Amino acid sequence: MENVAVKGFKAAGVASGLKKRGKKDLGLIFSQVPASVAGVFTSNLVRAAPVLLDMERIKSGSCQAIIVNSGNANCCTGGQGMRDAGTMARLAASELGISEELVLVASTGVIGEPLPMEKIEAAVPDLVRSLQPEGISDLAMSIMTTDTVPKMVSGQGLLEDKTFTVIGVAKGAGMIRPDMATMLCFVCTDVEAAPEILKEALVKAADRSFNRITIDGDTSTNDTVLVMANGMSGAVIQSLAHKNIFQKVLDEIFLALAKQLVRGGEGVTKLVEIVVRGALSDSDARKVADTVAHSPLVKTAFFGEDANWGRIMGAVGRAGAEVDPDNIDVYFDDVQMVKTGMGCGKAVEAEATKVLMKPEFVVTIDLNMGRGSDSMFTCDFSVDYVRINADYRS
Repeated sequence: MENVAVKGFKAAGVASGLKKRGKKDLGLIFSQVPASVAGVFTSNLVRAAPVLLDMERIKSGSCQAIIVNSGNANCCTGGQGMRDAGTMARLAASELGISEELVLVASTGVIGEPLPMEKIEAAVPDLVRSLQPEGISDLAMSIMTTDTVPKMVSGQGLLEDKTFTVIGVAKGAGMIRPDMATMLCFVCTDVEAAPEILKEALVKAADRSFNRITIDGDTSTNDTVLVMANGMSGAVIQSLAHKNIFQKVLDEIFLALAKQLVRGGEGVTKLVEIVVRGALSDSDARKVADTVAHSPLVKTAFFGEDANWGRIMGAVGRAGAEVDPDNIDVYFDDVQMVKTGMGCGKAVEAEATKVLMKPEFVVTIDLNMGRGSDSMFTCDFSVDYVRINADYRS
């Protein structure tokens, strides 16, 4: 991965023994100065201890470090889990020489097992010593679980005459559904922004990206997205125009990360964008896109490279949106498979099958009823998805 640095930030990732075969499993992000912070968390009512801790601490709007582990979710672990999350923050704060309240915590991995805190405690000093401006790539590797590759995207913008940098890392290959936040994601930027401005930008960017992806329709107990802004570039968000510039950079980074999440999902061989247009409202378009994107029958057809458009029509009809079956057109890329609710024949189906053989393609569903539109990114369901999740704990 590219080595990218953001002014005033350092990161690290080390192996503490939480995962097998010496893989990196403990990560840290540190800002030289306290940073503004905003976050969004899982909508799942079963929430991991780090999520509960962060939801309380983030109210201050200030953060200087994030410590994160993979290999263990620290979820459904009761009072001990909350104490362990607090201990992780305290260990990092002590080694960094900062206030414990300025440290946020994240975990990912197997649910229901206590954290082996002795391993984390032993590893924290080495973790802090390993901090470096280009250490974000090590951090990206340390948060992986069933991910096959680390995910990192960076971008820059210009406010007045000051250049600011934004870098984001994410993990997620399963338990991905658009119910914010749908994975772990950490973003560092050297722009100066108030916490409420960060939160507004974060929610918008997430809705345009992470809330438009699905791998398996499931939702994690640990989903966390955090954005830290330390202001060390000298660029300051002071106006609506400045907000728009920052939003554009954040949107691009989030969308790139979201597509990486789907592309690198568990057992995934195809990245598919479901585009719905011609709906009576954007809300109706979203319902249709969501239902088609989550349909196991549609997703298995994608894996089998089977142009089974009937499965798409069936999903459209049960989406709860206003539709007229006799008006619906369906395209695979630019190949029209369905016209006014009926198939276009075997010759066209052969062309559509060629589209399905590609690693990335677009399915467009035109309801021909109005101007509403929306889209989702989904993937296929493969045999490997079942295999990976059948023996996840082993």
